[in-house]
Amino acid sequence: MDLPKFRPPKGGHQELSCNLYVANCGPAVGLTLDRIASAFSSYGTVKGVYPADESGCRVIVSYYDETCAQSALKALNRNPCHDLGGRSLHIRYSVERPPCQVKSGDSVQVSLEASELNIPGIYLIHDFVSAQEEEQLIAAVDARPWHSLAKRRVQHYGYEFCYHIRNVNTEQQLGALPSFVTCITEKVPLFKKLDEAADISLDQLTVNEYPRGVGLSPHIDTHSAFEGSIYSLSLLGSCIMEFRASVGDEKDTNFVRKALYLPPRSMLLLSGEGRYAWQHYIPHHKVDMVNNTIIERGPRRVSFTFRKVRKGPCPCDYPQFCDSQR
Repeated sequence: MDLPKFRPPKGGHQELSCNLYVANCGPAVGLTLDRIASAFSSYGTVKGVYPADESGCRVIVSYYDETCAQSALKALNRNPCHDLGGRSLHIRYSVERPPCQVKSGDSVQVSLEASELNIPGIYLIHDFVSAQEEEQLIAAVDARPWHSLAKRRVQHYGYEFCYHIRNVNTEQQLGALPSFVTCITEKVPLFKKLDEAADISLDQLTVNEYPRGVGLSPHIDTHSAFEGSIYSLSLLGSCIMEFRASVGDEKDTNFVRKALYLPPRSMLLLSGEGRYAWQHYIPHHKVDMVNNTIIERGPRRVSFTFRKVRKGPCPCDYPQFCDSQR
């Protein structure tokens, strides 16, 4: 369930509000939300106490009545609060944000199933892992070091992907895939029922952590780097992945665009034409519009992308996109 979103009053004016922004207060300074609610209930019935941000030291205290919020602000702002261990609080009014609006001028119809895209070689299996497996996978990668890129963090297993050349060094193997992904790799053969040509012998894994609003630029994974199947498991958060293919001549290029909603715990397979000839990307949005429904992206999305490293030139049927055949 999404928590209410708050902001300061427009222009910084302190007009009355049912909601108080309270600094120097929260779990990071040893105060539970229940304890904060109990302290502020001395001034009226508290509707809820919510984290104001990810710091853990700022909260929103929400009342049902403006006069209760006014009383609490006058009594506690910059004064020691006995019920909170004598901590001095810094309080101002806050107002609830209106629901997020999504611009639809550049939107594309979003499919919920890969079959609706009509792009050969793209498949999606929902609930590929369980909620418990998802939790275990996140715990496993969070126990290992992350490498920071410009806007996201990554981990590499099997082989390291070199972003500056968009390829791997096949002479530098990092080792076998970690044992914690067995719950994923043992289910990959399920795709053989959908695509007989699907590669199931995988030896490279990239784990990407996307903060809210961060996407992925349009690209086709380098043909000479990997074999024909790319598997991407979405965890924690959802997103829309778009696909585009160029039409027209070099002087007047347009794109056919299609979009697919990737819910948490779903596994996407890119193979054949969908892998070799269509660019894929994730728009840099904080909210997605899925068939007239606004879906806010969570604070964190983690993807596990599995590939098979190619040891020779690519012989695909799409030479115009192939670095081996140019």
